[in-house]
Amino acid sequence: MGSPAPRLDVEAIRRDFPILARQVHGKPLVYLDNAASTQKPHLVLEATNTFLETEYANVHRGVHWLSEQSTWKYEHARGRVARFINAPNPTDVVFVKGTTDAVNLVASSFGAAFIREGDEILITHMEHHSNIVPWQLLCERTGAKLVVAPIDDRGELIWPEFEKRITKRTKIVSVVHVSNALGTVNPVRDIVHAAHSRGVPVFIDGAQAIMHMKVDVQDLECDFYAFSAHKLYGPTGLGALYGKKEWWEKLPPYQGGGDMILNVTFEKTTYAKAPFRFEAGTPHIAGAVGLSAAIDYVENLGWDAIEPYERDLLDYATERIGEIDRVRIIGTAREKAGVISFVMDGVHPHDIGTILDREGIAVRVGHHCAQPVMERFGVPATARASFAFYNTRAEIDRLVEGIVRIREVFG
Repeated sequence: MGSPAPRLDVEAIRRDFPILARQVHGKPLVYLDNAASTQKPHLVLEATNTFLETEYANVHRGVHWLSEQSTWKYEHARGRVARFINAPNPTDVVFVKGTTDAVNLVASSFGAAFIREGDEILITHMEHHSNIVPWQLLCERTGAKLVVAPIDDRGELIWPEFEKRITKRTKIVSVVHVSNALGTVNPVRDIVHAAHSRGVPVFIDGAQAIMHMKVDVQDLECDFYAFSAHKLYGPTGLGALYGKKEWWEKLPPYQGGGDMILNVTFEKTTYAKAPFRFEAGTPHIAGAVGLSAAIDYVENLGWDAIEPYERDLLDYATERIGEIDRVRIIGTAREKAGVISFVMDGVHPHDIGTILDREGIAVRVGHHCAQPVMERFGVPATARASFAFYNTRAEIDRLVEGIVRIREVFG
């Protein structure tokens, strides 16, 4: 037998997150909206504030001391991200505004270089809008076709149907690693192998995976992988897009502006190599510093401790919520991460969210920017509880008590 997984000191962790100590409507906050955005530890707040107060300047072009310090911090953050996801080189990582911006970057640049009329782009039925709309816009520009692989009643990809849809016309596969609406963990390594065996590159939307599990882009062998800092306990407005070097060398710029050029004349502009070719204008420097600190925090806790702890929370919540009369969980995949979507007979999800809020419990309600998923399951919306390593079983008990109370009120 191997060594037991290290345990998290959750009470100590909770003290690192100042917002978790506050009250809402006179009751202790239970924050279960982590799929939308995670809270920030002292370490991230202090790193960002210290940088802005004592080290801030613009990057890459200044020769003064502050600019050199700021440039070092920014590029250190790039290297930190590369090590975190096991990218071969820091230059394989492009800083973007977030996962949505990353999808748009790849759809725009890859589309300009490789997508033509009659080509196909393959996604799945569990994608959120950010991994649908940019590809639809590309299809409208080029005459390409968006192909959608179906999912079953559990919320799992129907593998034979997915494989069948990779054809000679498929130019790229774009899939979510973890569904934000269902919690389903996609078999992305198998997806990459299936696509690569047919010569098709794969983009992975890791927005919901990056806070729950170790991501190794070399092990996955994916061509692109994107995530947002604010879902990894870091700042908003920043994300990271990994791409294989061979793709960065082939793709044209996404946006034009300062810092992405080699030389500009009125007749012609030549462009810098990646990652700078794709980072036009002044970047979110403080965001990069905050993301670097967030990665330090997560790695200090360790995935060996985080993953089993969050799995226990998910299993416990699934069991407790599943026992409540006339409550149905939407999304029962065998591999899930940190998300439970549910509906209650005779009660609109907005009423569930509003009543829980009065109990100090923050959950998400609505279509979760995944309307096709809602349509697939025949519901207009769900209530969604999503977990992080600072949540506890006691908080899940409060959620269950709140749902039971709603059940009693609505009969």
